[in-house]
Amino acid sequence: MNVKRIVAKTSREAMRQLRDMLGPDAVILSNRTVEGGVEVLALPAEDIAAMAPPAADATVSAPVRASPPAAHQADPEPVPAVTIKRRLIERVAVPGQDSAQLAQSVISEIKSMQVRLESQLADLAWRDLPGRDPAGAAVMRDMLAAGFSATLARELLETLPKGDVEQSQAWARNVLMKRLQVMQSETDMLDAGGVFALMGPTGAGKTTTTAKLAARFVVRHGADKLALLTTDSYRIGGHEQLRIYGKILGVAVHAVRDAADLRLALSELRNKHTVLIDTVGMSQRDQAVAEQVEMLCRAGKPIRRLLLLNATSHGDTLNEVVQAYQTRGLDGCILSKIDEAASLGPALDCAIRHELNVHYLATGQRVPEDLHLANRQYLIHRAFKTRAQVSPWQLDESELAFALAGNPALHRESAVALG
Repeated sequence: MNVKRIVAKTSREAMRQLRDMLGPDAVILSNRTVEGGVEVLALPAEDIAAMAPPAADATVSAPVRASPPAAHQADPEPVPAVTIKRRLIERVAVPGQDSAQLAQSVISEIKSMQVRLESQLADLAWRDLPGRDPAGAAVMRDMLAAGFSATLARELLETLPKGDVEQSQAWARNVLMKRLQVMQSETDMLDAGGVFALMGPTGAGKTTTTAKLAARFVVRHGADKLALLTTDSYRIGGHEQLRIYGKILGVAVHAVRDAADLRLALSELRNKHTVLIDTVGMSQRDQAVAEQVEMLCRAGKPIRRLLLLNATSHGDTLNEVVQAYQTRGLDGCILSKIDEAASLGPALDCAIRHELNVHYLATGQRVPEDLHLANRQYLIHRAFKTRAQVSPWQLDESELAFALAGNPALHRESAVALG
């Protein structure tokens, strides 16, 4: 076997050298901190097949050793490669196994070791981060505590300029404000006119938000220039709520069932300045979501699709919602239930990463008072605002490294990005 020893100043540089020398499939045998940096012992992927030894393996007289490590009394000597090989075979060998089965068992054990070692390496990288880069550690901690994803936090850390902790925190918030797209004025929607469809999962607040938009339009342009459509024919009385709002506003409400009905209704309402469509709510995992999107795309008239994002939902759930509804593109989003959300981080993170233009914020049930234009400064400030009570999900400083290093998906990225 050809065990390679790599010594570098940082874990990031060690991982780079490892990939350049042995390729991305190399197996890490050990890693440790040595004087002047980090030492990594690794094995080329092509040598794994040779891990199933002949019978004479136990009599190997000249064990292959890695290059001598730097002098450090507290660090153990590297384990000879042949010894590692023999220990693995003793651990996984089962009487009656042929060589192919034995080789597969050894490979499986090596992969298990690799996962554990990569986890340890990532743990060391995260633990060492506050000492090497306190500003970067503070930005990462603040963003994760506010509910932003590790993916977005890593993107910011890659371009984080040198500075103290307060400067870095201010820089990160300014970058988030710049990346958050918002509708500047209602002219873009209410005055320009057109057909708008509000989409989203059940319970996101589509019908109430449609009524709020309708009320704002009526105040500005009058009821005779607006029409309301609903595709909610699934729930018992599903369209009745919108009909009640329409009656109060003096606006006609039309129900459509399919693409043909929608095309006919839009043709009859072509003289209206604005048409608002309240779509039926469904799970983002329902295959009918794609059918709903196709129905809107085949309406014979351009329809601007706005996605309702429930600010109280988990970040992964919101990510699934966007992925399901953006198959044919989205023209923006509306953040609903802002008043109920403990943290705005997940919703803002989703809007930023998917480059969704935030049109409005829905904060309650009152029509039309509880609908507001999105404000970047307010949203970012609210996301990082200290909570009044300690959250049971809040990580302590000492737990952050365990949480991040314990995620297999972050092992390689963490070691490289934070080295």
